Amino acid sequence: MSVQEGDPAPAFSMPASAGREVSTAKLKGRPYILYFYPKADTSGCTKEACAFQEALTQFVKIGIEVIGVSPDPLPRIEKFALKYNLVFPLASDQSTEVAQAYGVWVEKSMYGRKYMGIERSTFLIDGAGKIARVWRKVKVEGHAKDVMAAARAL
Repeated sequence: MSVQEGDPAPAFSMPASAGREVSTAKLKGRPYILYFYPKADTSGCTKEACAFQEALTQFVKIGIEVIGVSPDPLPRIEKFALKYNLVFPLASDQSTEVAQAYGVWVEKSMYGRKYMGIERSTFLIDGAGKIARVWRKVKVEGHAKDVMAAARAL
């Protein structure tokens, strides 16, 4: 099952970096970006996180919160956030419940081996709690800029 533009954003509550907790309840009435990445401190995920960090002031200026989500345990996420000075919340979805609710926990294949993992995806959720935009199978280059353009158009 995967969510589409116009659908209500699936509810979540997850522990996040810097002792925070992110949840749909706390974000109620505010637009936000939820981006799913496969693994903290890997090259693609680091590039993506740093691009969102660089654009963070602009997102904040237009009233949009950025939240990164991975299945990594919190200690690994904390280390990643500190190493790259990532100040926006990075949430731990170890149970993969949230990833499954958003349809991004998928079968992948590497060197002929099949396994379950996160499909790099981003969701822009509007102030009414509806999914305004979906990006699946994200290519990291220029992605934060694309998301910013869509966020500005909200």
